[in-house]
Amino acid sequence: MLLKAYLDYLRYERAASERTISEYQADLKAFESFYKGLDSDLSWETIDTDIAREWVVDMMAKGHKATSVHRRLTALRSCYKFLYRRGFVEKDPVHAITAPKRERSLPAFIREEDMNRLLEQEGMFEDSFEGRRDHLIIAMFYETGLRLSELVGLDMVDVNCTAATLKVTGKGNKQRVVPFGDSLLHLINIYIGERGQRSLEDERPFFVSDKGRRLAADAVRRMVRDKLSLVTTQQKRSPHVLRHTFATSMLNHHADLESVKELLGHESLSTTEIYTHTTFEELKKVYQSAHPRA
Repeated sequence: MLLKAYLDYLRYERAASERTISEYQADLKAFESFYKGLDSDLSWETIDTDIAREWVVDMMAKGHKATSVHRRLTALRSCYKFLYRRGFVEKDPVHAITAPKRERSLPAFIREEDMNRLLEQEGMFEDSFEGRRDHLIIAMFYETGLRLSELVGLDMVDVNCTAATLKVTGKGNKQRVVPFGDSLLHLINIYIGERGQRSLEDERPFFVSDKGRRLAADAVRRMVRDKLSLVTTQQKRSPHVLRHTFATSMLNHHADLESVKELLGHESLSTTEIYTHTTFEELKKVYQSAHPRA
């Protein structure tokens, strides 16, 4: 009766989709089955916080993902909020329950040998201005960890070949200085030489299109996806994957976390820490493939 009242509220007052109603009904029926399995005399009116919390623990023990538990708990919270406000129950037993932390998905990255193949093997880029520009873009993403917006936003004045640094404007217009190495400097010098021979609508942008305008983010995104498809079959092939690849490579080669944080322009060290999980996953793979008793 109470469950029907809540579902009618979703359908007629909230105008929720039938799919949403069906999903909420399934989640709430799962909770009902759980508490009836504990005690057949229990009802929506007599449920307390301990029963609801026990349901969460039971789901986690059975291997439900945190995202699934979050979804079911959201449905239960919404239901009891409605029942309490309409006077169907005397208390809300769910509002104080803390949901388990969601798993953070590990960032996708390209293997070091695949990146070396893309950047060093002949024939990967066209023998033209656009080809050399695209070669530089891929290398710059991989060797500096720039975001897409940061890369296309670079101006000529931001690239200091003498000091081998980039002045990068990141999120919130915060600026940072990112160093780069000799291999990238070589590609930059080649690109600048050819860029200087072209007719440009605007002299300020560092990366320009074949029409002399600032290179668009969408064009870079498409190019990166096409080029990465030459060396990997993985689904995620984007500029951000190259940013992840930069961070992973730095940590795999023993860079300290604080330095990687500064290079990436992260506000918090906790944001950078996810890459340590990536390197640990790689370490586990090596162990499992190499150790005779793994």
